[in-house]
Amino acid sequence: MENPVLSVENLTVSYDGVIAVKDVNINFLSNKISSLMGPSGCGKTTLLRCLNRIHELYHSVRIEGKILFKGQDIFQLDPILVRRKIGMVFQRPNPFPTMSIYQNVLAGYRLNGIRLSKKQADQIVEESLRMAGLWDEVKDNLLRRGSFLSGGQQQRLCIARALALKPDVLLMDEPTSALDPIAMARIEELLVNLKTSVTIIIVTHNLAQAGRISDYTSFMYLGRLIETGLTATIFTSPQKEETEKYLTGRLG
Repeated sequence: MENPVLSVENLTVSYDGVIAVKDVNINFLSNKISSLMGPSGCGKTTLLRCLNRIHELYHSVRIEGKILFKGQDIFQLDPILVRRKIGMVFQRPNPFPTMSIYQNVLAGYRLNGIRLSKKQADQIVEESLRMAGLWDEVKDNLLRRGSFLSGGQQQRLCIARALALKPDVLLMDEPTSALDPIAMARIEELLVNLKTSVTIIIVTHNLAQAGRISDYTSFMYLGRLIETGLTATIFTSPQKEETEKYLTGRLG
């Protein structure tokens, strides 16, 4: 088996003494789409947020265990570096409302104090928007605010913003749940195309979505990782009773 880009070892996470994730072990392989599924409150989002240390922005979090990024413990690295290498896209599109489309794409550089020449900036903006499938739709309106875009376009702008820093991994927390079916289909198609250049880990409540786009799927329940494997195997012949009940609508 190839070396994982991210490896979670004996991870337990608690908030105010309440355990949200318990003793999770899982590997994420490069250039694959891995889905985390399970009922609300099962620990999916908590696990996802640990993968780039964004959980540390919330108070009273305690964490035990290791998360290795290319063999390095992320808790021993600068969190800013971790978040550059492991980007994140949230549930609701959140372009910065006072910034233009152009400025939104480059926001990560600005926030990290990285100076770019005009030529570098122009190139990054175009490359990122092309990767997010948005360039042709916005290339003549780059100086307009991102908030004038549709919901689906705003989410693709947020994906472009995350891709601009050239991450190795992209974390996505239900990125299509606030979108209409057409916009959702565009994002799904985009993610399948993107996995050639970035590893994608996505939290989704949408079982059909996990089935359509994921190479690997993991099922979580009550903070524990119940089962993980190839998506086709998980959906057609799950090994655990809880997984089978969830997939058939009898759990959650």
